[in-house]
Amino acid sequence: METRSLDLKGLKCPLPALKTRKALSGMQAGEEIQVTCTDPMAAIDIPHLCQVTGDTLVHQETRADALLFTIRKA
Repeated sequence: METRSLDLKGLKCPLPALKTRKALSGMQAGEEIQVTCTDPMAAIDIPHLCQVTGDTLVHQETRADALLFTIRKA
């Protein structure tokens, strides 16, 4: 199954979490999406979103220029 990607660089809270939620709502169970953000608040918001929706945060990585999240749709 192909991993989707969502580039949310430059967007500020709460937009990364809202756009991630919208993308997840259109996905099938088991599909994965990689989300790239630059807003430091996403490090809190995206994991919290996964807790609320029941989706799985497969991987979280902080790079010099961005935060990367891989999420599997529940």
